[in-house]
Amino acid sequence: MIRISITAAAAATLIASAFFTPAVAQDVAANYPNRPIKIIVCVPAGGGVDTITRFIADGVSRKIGQPVVVENRAGAAGNIGADYVYSSDPDGYTLLAAQPAPLTVNPLLYKKITFDPTQFEPVAIMTSIANVLLVRSDFPAKTANEFIDYVKANPGKVNYASQGIGTTSHLTTELFAKLTGTKLVHVPYKGTAPALNDIIAGHVDMIFMELTSAIKLHEAGRARILAVATTHRIANLPDIPTLDEAGVKNFQSGTWNAIVAPPKTPAALVAKLNKAVNDVLDSPEGKAHFATLNLHAAGGTAAEAAAFIKAETKVWGEVIKEAHIPAQ
Repeated sequence: MIRISITAAAAATLIASAFFTPAVAQDVAANYPNRPIKIIVCVPAGGGVDTITRFIADGVSRKIGQPVVVENRAGAAGNIGADYVYSSDPDGYTLLAAQPAPLTVNPLLYKKITFDPTQFEPVAIMTSIANVLLVRSDFPAKTANEFIDYVKANPGKVNYASQGIGTTSHLTTELFAKLTGTKLVHVPYKGTAPALNDIIAGHVDMIFMELTSAIKLHEAGRARILAVATTHRIANLPDIPTLDEAGVKNFQSGTWNAIVAPPKTPAALVAKLNKAVNDVLDSPEGKAHFATLNLHAAGGTAAEAAAFIKAETKVWGEVIKEAHIPAQ
């Protein structure tokens, strides 16, 4: 006799999948939601994803008439929170809010990973923001062109901070090094705050950082933005060139955050959630709030979110492979 063993989580998923036939799913969607929704944020409280999610959660709660509770389950570059949601019932009551890594490239960076990010059901991209090249205030190069010339002339002598292995700041710098033919030394940190603290203190030379965090330091003279990783200059930084203008052609990098649901969550429930999130993003309050943070309110359909995440996975997965970044 052949014995098949499955975990409790897997059993729950199989049962839920059997239960949610198309007809039943439509009936469930008609009454959804009728109790509180929980959004798991896979970073510590107070970070960018957490702050954005709490604003979205408050707005969605008012739209749907049910509490939307935010719970932080940080650790392992987002893998802990992602795994929790991955194993949750696909009933629309447990969602994940995440930065790119756990939804895209973490399977390439961690040997022991217990979920498949391609199986999540994307709900919506919440916000996106450009990355910028930020250097310590006393770095010798004063312009983007001078910076590129400097790192080319000093291979292996310029170090860069990141928020950790596999984060956008890490992979963006690896892409920059590839395109410019330069060699930089990686100094990974556990998050944004310690990385920026060492930029301010002058312990590390540079970082590719999202605009929201970098512009405050730039304006205060505590660090300097030399270039933006966008196709066009940023309105709030009209005098700062793009890296494309500095000779790194077609260089683009930004970070973003998304809400996804467990695998096999019915499309009807995803559609309801997508509409609620978009309503918040498109509201005057939402637009004003994100504008003050220099964030772009993304939104769009669930299908567009899925296509975007797939494209990002391809781009940064290739960077990881070409840079030979080892799995942890």
